[in-house]
Amino acid sequence: VDSPPTVAEMRGAIPAALVAEAIGTFALVFVGAGAIMVNEQTNALGHVGVALAFGLVIMAMIYAVGHVSGAHLNPAVSVAFALTRHFPWSRVAAYAAAQLSGALAAAFVLRASLGNRANVGATLPAGSAGQAFLWELVLTFFLLFVITSVATDTRAVGEAAALAIGGTVAVAALVGGPVSGASLNPARSLGPALASGEARSLWVYLLAPLGGAAAGAFSYQLLRRA
Repeated sequence: VDSPPTVAEMRGAIPAALVAEAIGTFALVFVGAGAIMVNEQTNALGHVGVALAFGLVIMAMIYAVGHVSGAHLNPAVSVAFALTRHFPWSRVAAYAAAQLSGALAAAFVLRASLGNRANVGATLPAGSAGQAFLWELVLTFFLLFVITSVATDTRAVGEAAALAIGGTVAVAALVGGPVSGASLNPARSLGPALASGEARSLWVYLLAPLGGAAAGAFSYQLLRRA
């Protein structure tokens, strides 16, 4: 996630920013959920390979569109930035719609090309919904703690933002993937859920990332002011 555009910078740039968010989120779901499906079919990637696919595609898209839209690629990021006054509330709905559109498009392309393998990479709890909710909450907390640091604090090394965020996503997928699927992103979960028809416990992946993102962003804000 690049430094969030100011309100002035956003004027006149909204169409490009929304296209960037849609393309970036399409890439995230196509590569990430696609990796799950390909691994289910071929066993060629393994758990580590799938986790790296998620982290690397996030890193690549931040470098590609961060300067255009901020590379949120996640409604939870847009909401958290708005809550901490780093992004205008008036743009949140449009950003979320673009992100969801990209995720849905990617999921249906995957379904059309590979079938309903692995539920199109849908995120599902390995145990109880409560356990998954807690893990999604905590992992998204850490993700937004990192994002808020590298994207909004001038003392952080901005050039390393993509590496830091992509690395955090990869680590979350490595550790949390076997427990909750490590979505951390309502759009990433909603697209495959709708494409596959597998929406059990979808509420976990819509609500937990929003709560964790808000807590992570506010926590870094407090730390910066201390």
